[in-house]
Amino acid sequence: MTEDQAVSALAALAHVQRLRVFRSLVVAGPQGMTPSVLADRLGVARNALSFHLKELAHAGLVTAEQQGRNLIYRAEFGHMTGLMDYLTENCCQGEACMVPDAAGLCQDC
Repeated sequence: MTEDQAVSALAALAHVQRLRVFRSLVVAGPQGMTPSVLADRLGVARNALSFHLKELAHAGLVTAEQQGRNLIYRAEFGHMTGLMDYLTENCCQGEACMVPDAAGLCQDC
């Protein structure tokens, strides 16, 4: 992942509603969700949700697939993993990391 891609993904997630949408899609897994189901579950107006989904898609964090009349949105797990890898790349100053503790940090960090 490039620095620009990381900044784009972090910027997209730096909004409460977009973070909630993304987390909901992560929980939904590979089956994804339609915008109407997402809107109902999150209590978000559909036009606002459309804007947030567009921002997440532009950042590479979600994908959309047409299935009949519906769009199915899914979290892009590869991009999410790439972002996490980018953020933790130097967590142990170039050394092999120890087993993470309960907080998810390396014991030597």
